[in-house]
Amino acid sequence: MYAFEYQRPADRAAAIAAAAADDARYLAGGQSLVQSMRLRLGNPATLIDLSGMADLRGIRRNGDTLSIGAMTRHSEVARSAEVRSAIPALAVLAGGIGDQMVRNMGTIGGSLANSDPAACYPAGVLGLGATIRTDRRSIAADDFFIDLFTTALEPGELIVGVDFPVPARAGYVKFKQPASRFALIGVFVSQSAAGVRVAVTGAKACVYRVPEFERALAARFEPEALDGVAVSADGLNGDLHASAEYRAAMINVMAKRAVAQALGR
Repeated sequence: MYAFEYQRPADRAAAIAAAAADDARYLAGGQSLVQSMRLRLGNPATLIDLSGMADLRGIRRNGDTLSIGAMTRHSEVARSAEVRSAIPALAVLAGGIGDQMVRNMGTIGGSLANSDPAACYPAGVLGLGATIRTDRRSIAADDFFIDLFTTALEPGELIVGVDFPVPARAGYVKFKQPASRFALIGVFVSQSAAGVRVAVTGAKACVYRVPEFERALAARFEPEALDGVAVSADGLNGDLHASAEYRAAMINVMAKRAVAQALGR
């Protein structure tokens, strides 16, 4: 690991000011950033630790919107009665991330800011049509994830929270890599007054939606509606864990299971 300067600001204003320095990065749990630094794949000059900011944590429901602070840990989301009541699939998603140590340290904001191609939270955010709030603006999930480890965030921009519309029903199922528990394929499905959304993680450079699944499920929200609806392997990831063709087949399987979960089966 290369040398770096460490700062732990006491408030949001101080954190944003510190981020103005050249090559500064926010530390929001460190489950991805610290590992890349340890392997010398990343070399930020300054780390700005956000762990002391209580105003970036918390879960609350306001009508049909569930809001989660950026520094809320995965374990807190998984255990939250508010989340389990409003969006049970989101609690399932958070409870299946990594192991207990990862869930006790990792945060929703940190996960989204990294846009890891196999992370779970991007599927939940895109699959629910959530809005990411920063210190500067609100960004729709459809506009947030750009490419591999690339988001719409500008330099120094700080995620402060995520607003999730509460759906009529939702489900999340992933086929995990046994050692890391990252998603080889993860599918989040939701149905609401705004329509059906299907988001897939683990298959491409970043999370993406599957319009053909959405059309089929909008006509009939049942697992069987996806029979014969194939996903092309073109452009999908292939590696030592799974080929592109295998991932294409698993997207259909995981989507059907996510719909079944959403229906309480």
